[in-house]
Amino acid sequence: MEYILENEKLKIEISTFGAELQSIKNKKMCREYLWNGNKEFWGRRAPVLFPFVGSLKNKEFEYKGKKYPMSQHGFARDMEFDFIEKKENEIWFNLKSNKITLEKYPFEFSLDIGYKLINNKLEIIWKVKNIGSKKMYFSIGAHPAFLVPIEKNEKREDYFIKFDTNKELTNTGLEGGLVNKNNIKNGKIKLDEGYLKINSELFKYDALIIENNQAQKVSLCRPDKSEYITVSFDAPLFGIWSPYKPNSPFVCIEPWFGRADSKDFEGDIEDREWQNELNEDEDFIKKYKIEFN
Repeated sequence: MEYILENEKLKIEISTFGAELQSIKNKKMCREYLWNGNKEFWGRRAPVLFPFVGSLKNKEFEYKGKKYPMSQHGFARDMEFDFIEKKENEIWFNLKSNKITLEKYPFEFSLDIGYKLINNKLEIIWKVKNIGSKKMYFSIGAHPAFLVPIEKNEKREDYFIKFDTNKELTNTGLEGGLVNKNNIKNGKIKLDEGYLKINSELFKYDALIIENNQAQKVSLCRPDKSEYITVSFDAPLFGIWSPYKPNSPFVCIEPWFGRADSKDFEGDIEDREWQNELNEDEDFIKKYKIEFN
């Protein structure tokens, strides 16, 4: 089922399946910002990644001596959420652990996802609660895909990505979906006064992964470098991704609290890099904002 939330500037649509955004529109300009999910390029729009972000080594994790199979980005994006409530400018959905989730992820949880409109901004809130009696380990992240270009008769390669820093960024490279910090796919990303021009080779080796709080605000910019989407977050790392295909019409900006395993990772779920943990009855509450111009 889909729900609509709107104010004087924006109109959004959210599906209960995955609590995933389906549309973000500028009402005055009748402009869509979100990718439409065409499977020719990528069949999703803005999935929530939980309880893992990225791929696990051997597509499984270990806990207390037992191994559990797990697909990329976890299972929340492929599950039906319950609608909780809708206020004037805010809407909430919930997913709780159940017999199905406990078979593949042995932790009891409650995941609330909220969407809140504030003028020309959309705020997305995550609330993870450990409702079990043992310590819980998890990751959570966003994967929204924004249209690039935003105007007709323009190309993705005419656009820019802008960061809230002028320093070089360090990219943590992926190999087969796993992090490999020792290969040629890693390296420095040079910025021109904070701008990075989008080109066809930028995503040749999968997503760019920027760790260790190197930036906390990322914008998509038109050919004249004017910003039309800005994603702000306090996540310690984020990804930027677009399919490595000619004329791919979107770019994802992805705040993450967690990431894929390293190729050389050996250990229990407790030992994973960038992992989060909650004791019994503890909450993990985070949010990020998207501003539209």
